[in-house]
Amino acid sequence: MTEARLRIDDQDAIRVITVHRPERLNALDSATLDALHAAADAAAADPSVRVVVLTGAGPKAFVAGADIAEMSALTPAQGRDFALRGQRMMRRFERLPKPVIAMVNGYALGGGLELAMSCHLRIAADTARLGQPEIGLGLVPGFGGTQRLLRLAGRAAALELCLTGEPVDAARALQLGLVNRVVPAAELEAETMALARRLATSAPLALRGILDCILAGGECTIGEGLEYEATQFGLVFASEDMREGTRAFLEKRKPAFQGR
Repeated sequence: MTEARLRIDDQDAIRVITVHRPERLNALDSATLDALHAAADAAAADPSVRVVVLTGAGPKAFVAGADIAEMSALTPAQGRDFALRGQRMMRRFERLPKPVIAMVNGYALGGGLELAMSCHLRIAADTARLGQPEIGLGLVPGFGGTQRLLRLAGRAAALELCLTGEPVDAARALQLGLVNRVVPAAELEAETMALARRLATSAPLALRGILDCILAGGECTIGEGLEYEATQFGLVFASEDMREGTRAFLEKRKPAFQGR
């Protein structure tokens, strides 16, 4: 399936969304931002989709950044609007009620790292390089890089990556908490899809509750987060999946979750 500048492929309950601008190292221009936002909306609305995998076309790049040729002609007001456009798209993936896995197959720079950080999990090839090089263009990260780096890797790492603009290799990214796993490049797709399949067989309502709790908890006090967690815990007791999961445990069999 072709949608704007994306390739979309459904593999059972897993939707693979590939940014497909290999001639531009999958750079994010306005059309690609809009296509990604629409793809996130479609994945959220499709009950057959339980997990989303996001990646880039070609062997070189996940997403090498925002489209510099487009950005270079923007006015200050247009620049702010462009940043907000990118932020809204990335927030949409971050708030998707289904797990989103970034399969980082190469360069994830600038807007590419920002896109990867908006996903819930990140698996990187050992050849990947990640960074926020905007300082070298006289720019500030605009798609959420300063804020998500701060939350994922901490103040010191966020300052280092943004102030120097120097990318880090996959091993350092793992140390900083920017990625969850690093695997040999030849095994990246297999490892990512194995994780996606595992999540796709989990209880969808519980997955959604976990995503909600952790994301909300990062934006509120611990007291508010604990109250929210207790509410989500109580809500799943109304689900058939909770009954199925507990019965399967007691009967020593594998559960079959239906998302109800």
